[in-house]
Amino acid sequence: MSTESGELLGIDPIELRFPFELNKQISCTLQLTNKTDKQVAFKVKTTSPKKYCVRPNNGMVAPRSKADVVVTMQAQRDVPPDMQCKDKFLVQSAIVAKEIMPKEVTGDMFTKDSGNIVDEVKLKVVYVAPSSSQSEGFEDGNLGSLSYQEETKEPKESEKIISEPLALISKLMEEKNSAVELNNKLRQELDLLRRDISRQHGGFSLVLVLVVAILGILLGFLMKR
Repeated sequence: MSTESGELLGIDPIELRFPFELNKQISCTLQLTNKTDKQVAFKVKTTSPKKYCVRPNNGMVAPRSKADVVVTMQAQRDVPPDMQCKDKFLVQSAIVAKEIMPKEVTGDMFTKDSGNIVDEVKLKVVYVAPSSSQSEGFEDGNLGSLSYQEETKEPKESEKIISEPLALISKLMEEKNSAVELNNKLRQELDLLRRDISRQHGGFSLVLVLVVAILGILLGFLMKR
């Protein structure tokens, strides 16, 4: 007995969308939702079994519960014409007895002759850009901005590395010149001071000589009297 598509299991998304990139494994997750109050077994098939890895490719979904299936596309070496893919997937589901264990799920459970209520949903494969939120222009703009920032940032850092020692050297030279100038000024002041002292000493000696001479004359004059 067969039901209308998607009556037993809700499948999200309704198509397998792979952000296609060369030489890279890409995964897509399917979420299976049991819409019934019965235990539902499922099995996932594909038209290209060597190209995809499905985990798990069969199992059970408890009543009113969910299960995830991860579909991984093997790394591809060539880009398909016009990014079109003809691969398809088939999700089979069947209401089974609650005593059935996941490891007991077989392909015979999903045939019309099994006596089970069976449902089948076909899914298409769609290749999309690596990020649906980015266009080529936007990516180029980001890369250009980033490249520009890096290029302008590096010279600034190098200038900073070079300018710091130059600034230090310039400051030291200024301090040296100031010290030399101060030293010369101190020498000049010292010479002036020495000259003043020499003049003062010379004047004092002359006065002393005059005083002694005057005293000698007075002493002589007094002795004669």
